[in-house]
Amino acid sequence: MEVLVDTSVWIDYFQSGKNAAKLDFLIDENLVVINDLILTKLLPLLVIRNEKKVIRLLKKIKNNKIKADWQEIVLFQVQCLKSGSSGIGIPDLLIAQNAIQNQTPIYSIDKHFDYMLKADIGIKKYE
Repeated sequence: MEVLVDTSVWIDYFQSGKNAAKLDFLIDENLVVINDLILTKLLPLLVIRNEKKVIRLLKKIKNNKIKADWQEIVLFQVQCLKSGSSGIGIPDLLIAQNAIQNQTPIYSIDKHFDYMLKADIGIKKYE
């Protein structure tokens, strides 16, 4: 089962490594997938830090292409608001939609994904 690894996990991995064991397992088992939105959030700082090897490795990870369905994003936001979860940004909703479209659970330490789980928009979280 492939797992879409969110930006929050990668940042934690590069900075403190609190969740390194889980991500190392997914990497070792070749279960990690990423998308262009996650890469777009990660790459600028890595470019500034001249992390060429890390950039090359991230670009080799299977990439789930984003197919934005804006009406579905609106429905997700409505569901989140109805469940009391406000402030979930469009990027996180796109990541959630991408995971649903590709039937991959999301590995994230961002609370927004917990809120979306509560709103029952159809995401599955990797624990």
